[in-house]
Formats: sequence, C-alpha cells, structure tokens
Amino acid sequence: MTTFEKILSDPEYYSLDVEKLGECKIESPVRSREFISGSERILATENSQLLDYITEQADGKRPSFELAGAHKKIFHDPAWSRVAIVTAGGLCPGLNHVIKGLVEILSFDYGIKTIYGIRYGYAGLIPRYGYEPIMLDTDKVDTIHECGGTMLGSSRGQQDTGKLVDTLARMNINLLFCIGGDGSLRCAGDIADECKRRKLAISVVGIPKTIDNDLKFVGRSFGFETAVGEASPIIQAAHMEAKGTFNGIGLVKLMGRDSGFITAYASLANPVVNFCLIPELEFEIGGEKGILKALERRFHSGKDHAIIVVAEGAGQRHIQSNELKKDRSGNILKKDVGEFLKNTITAHFNELGIEASVKYFDPSYSIRSVPAKGTDAIRCYLLARNAVHAAMAGRTNCVVGNLGEWYTLVPIRLATIERQTINLNSDLWRAVLDATGQLAYFDGETNAATVMP
Repeated sequence: MTTFEKILSDPEYYSLDVEKLGECKIESPVRSREFISGSERILATENSQLLDYITEQADGKRPSFELAGAHKKIFHDPAWSRVAIVTAGGLCPGLNHVIKGLVEILSFDYGIKTIYGIRYGYAGLIPRYGYEPIMLDTDKVDTIHECGGTMLGSSRGQQDTGKLVDTLARMNINLLFCIGGDGSLRCAGDIADECKRRKLAISVVGIPKTIDNDLKFVGRSFGFETAVGEASPIIQAAHMEAKGTFNGIGLVKLMGRDSGFITAYASLANPVVNFCLIPELEFEIGGEKGILKALERRFHSGKDHAIIVVAEGAGQRHIQSNELKKDRSGNILKKDVGEFLKNTITAHFNELGIEASVKYFDPSYSIRSVPAKGTDAIRCYLLARNAVHAAMAGRTNCVVGNLGEWYTLVPIRLATIERQTINLNSDLWRAVLDATGQLAYFDGETNAATVMP
C-alpha cells in the first residue's frame, strides 16, 4: 500500500495530534522554568507532497505540531517513575550525547533515580539473550559524550512486540525512550500500540536517529551535521590524490541508502566536487549522457583531474547481481556502487587507451562512529531534554522534531510514513548542480563559460 493509499484509507494517518495517556494532575518539580500550556502549536513548514495533501484534507488550513517543552502539571509521578533507554540500528554521531542528556534531565529536573540503559537495542528487552541492563546515573554518563558510538550498544532486527512489552511491564517501566531511525521508531510505535491495548500507562517517546536525514517532519536529525563535517577532509584528501596524478579521479562513497542528503550537503560544503551522484538521480553510465562520457569531456576540456562523490544507494540499477540481500532489520542491502564505479571507470579508460587513475575512498564507518560536534551536540541535548518533558507529561507514540528554533512532537506513524528524499527540483539540488557544474559535462556543453574548476 502506498503512502497516499494509507492516508486515504485511514484519516488517523494524517492526524498531527500526539497521543496522551491521561490528564496531567501532578505538580511538576521543575524549577526556574517558563512552562508551556500544552496547547501551543507550531505550523508544519516542510515542503512536501504529503503535507500538501494533509493541508487539502484540512480545507486549506496549514497543519501544526504540538510544541515541546516543560509542563507545569505532569502525568507521571517522578517518585514512582522507572525509565528505560534503548539505542537501536546503526551507529550515528551523538548517541552518547543523547543518552547523557536524557539521564541528566531525568535526574536534575525530575529527581528520578531508577534509569535503566537497555543493552544492544531491543534485543536487550528479550530475556533469552541474557543482556543485563545497566543502571544509569549522572556520574556514569558524565564523560560519555567524548566518545563516539553508544555506551549501551546497539543491534538490528525485529523482536516480538508482545515479549518487549512483557519485559517493560515486569520491570515496572513507565517511561521508555527509543533512540533510532525509521525501523527502530516503527518498533517503538508498535510497543506504544501494544501498551495501549493492554491499558499500560507507559510513555514511549522517540529521539530521531538517522544519519541519512530521511525521517519526515522532524527537521534535521542529530548526527547529520557532524557526518557532513567529517566527510570534508576525506573529500579534500581525494582532491589532493586526484591532482597528484595526470587524469586523476578521486571517488568518495558516502552514506545514503535511499536519500542523498549527506552527499549533496558534503558536495556543497566542498566545491572541489565535480560530480554528485545520489539515489534520487537516475544517471547513466555509458552513452552520450553517461558518467563515463562526462569524465571524458572534462579531461578533453583541459582539466586533468575529477572528483566524484556518490551516495551508497545511487546507481543500483546498473550493478548486475542475482542476489537480493537484506540486513536483520529487513532493509535491502545496497550493492557496492563505489567498487562498481571504480572498476567501470578504470576499465573504460584502459579500453580507450587514455591514461587515468582512480583513487577510491569509503569512509562510512569512520564517519558514523565519531562523537557529535558543535551545534550538532547542542541539538542532541535539546532533543533529549524535550523528549523527557514530553514523556513526563504523558505524551506517547511520538518522536521529538525540530522546526527552526522550536522543538515539536510528531506522531511516530507520520514521521515514518515514507522516507524523506531530495526533490530534484528543489533549491538544494539546483545549488549542487551550480556548485559542481556537472550538467555541462553530462550535456556536453563544455565551453569556457560552463566548465567548473
């Protein structure tokens, strides 16, 4: 069923209202804070066909999300609250920053003492694996932000929702924080639905972790900005390698299974890039409009080097393979476009008898395993802070989003309804085309006015 078939068949899919466990009656212990009323809304500003459809269903009224923040009255009693924190899926810069933020806000603002760190993703809530939880406090998380990865460990793969909720009930957990991407958040949504079915008052709140920046309505996800920054020295190294030999080609593969945001932003941040290839772009390999001919044109125009940055999910239709492999989360494993391009480009120029040398860089794991930096680290803390306030106010089945200077609450079903991708008619992609000048090479218009450095 497509996205629009879903929202046509069930109006709940395009509701922007977040679920509440009940009325907030307990005085908040949070001090020196300007509280929100719980009724404030922030207009949804994402430019997407989905949001346009939702607006149409609302008779042209632009939809809005609930503002996140501290409430004067809360639902959960801090004195009786027990917390579980889980990190799932692949690594991403900032995971430890988020864990630290959650523990500190729970401890300092609400005085909650029982905080469990669930080890190795959702598998840590399945008894047969035998992963004992870690008791977390502010001393234990004091310096974890200095390290990449997650102190809790992570894993992929579906787990039995009923057994996950059985464990939460057995541990008397009433606050569950899930730090993960689309698959992990869908699991969190399933947990929230099962808790609702069993009439368990458990707040399930997600913090969006997707280095590819491919979740809907949550703004820029944490780790993305750091990933773009970490890609810069790799691209600069590829540039130096390419310039160090005649007709040198620097080829860099970056993360991005279905969305090319890291590749696009890294190309904009490093104007030495000549070709940016993303999953959303249907590019050719051979022929007059293909990447091979584009490279030939660049070299024939007098340039003696080229830099290509490609997302891992780009160009998949060109790679011959009889195997369709999936990871433990059910995601289709992408075929190695980097190795494919390296071998194809090398063979092509060898066949033409033209001197060329491809230098290939694949920094994916080194990029995703570093700690968050700069404003990215700040975003981690603010996401964690607002997740705690939302959970204490009895919000559930939601994920914290970021719209400009505001933090909002987004229903999980809406954040994960489809992947966010680059619109090839957007200003972002037009800026990439301007910065790389790649259209001139693909189209064969390599005159002095169109050739980029």
